[in-house]
Amino acid sequence: MHRRRRILLLVVGLACVFSLHATDLASLLQSARTAEDRFDTKTALTLFLQANTARPNDPLILQKISRQYSDSTADIADVAEKKRLCTEALAYAKRAVDLAPRNAVNVLSLAICYGKLGLYSDTRTKIEYSRLVKDYAEQALALDPNYDYAHHVLGRWNYEVASLGFGTRVIVRLIYGGLPPASTAEAVRQLQRAVEISPHRPAHRVELGFALLADGRRDAARRTFEEALAMPQVEKYDTESFRRAREALADL
Repeated sequence: MHRRRRILLLVVGLACVFSLHATDLASLLQSARTAEDRFDTKTALTLFLQANTARPNDPLILQKISRQYSDSTADIADVAEKKRLCTEALAYAKRAVDLAPRNAVNVLSLAICYGKLGLYSDTRTKIEYSRLVKDYAEQALALDPNYDYAHHVLGRWNYEVASLGFGTRVIVRLIYGGLPPASTAEAVRQLQRAVEISPHRPAHRVELGFALLADGRRDAARRTFEEALAMPQVEKYDTESFRRAREALADL
């Protein structure tokens, strides 16, 4: 009888400990998301790293850490530090994909990390990473055809590659084996779909504006940039999007 009672008390005690731990972790994650929503990347990163310590190998937490490292590049000017942060972001994104390979958000994180790292790499690596951006964005879209940011990334990839000069394309083909086919029409199609899925995100409209501009549709591009700039910021990335849209409008 006493033995049974001791076992029961032990079980109840352990249940209380686990319940408290789960409550603390939930509170920690909520605080991290709140910091992320107010664009406080430094605090969000610290909190998500703490959550990772409390619950290692959680793909959602790993992807969030990757996102904060990536977003942190907007707060600094040093190129070497930006590359270091992107490298950290890629490492966490890879771990998230290893644990949840059929999660579209995780897979697209790889595309985004490779795209940002390409900015700080030599030409051969840029070409290699550009191919990976397209591959992972298409994989993410195959997993979730209505994932707006997968359409966004594919749209931007298409207009950037399609806008390369003829001489550059020849050099890339001869020396580095070329890049997959791209077109401004496909860029417009992908970004229009991103806007349809998530019309409240100004970043989609900004990239659609650039796709329209690359496609020779200057008036439509101007209207799209103006629409985007009239919208409220919803993500940290929007600050950079708004800056690029204002510069494009000034040039127009």
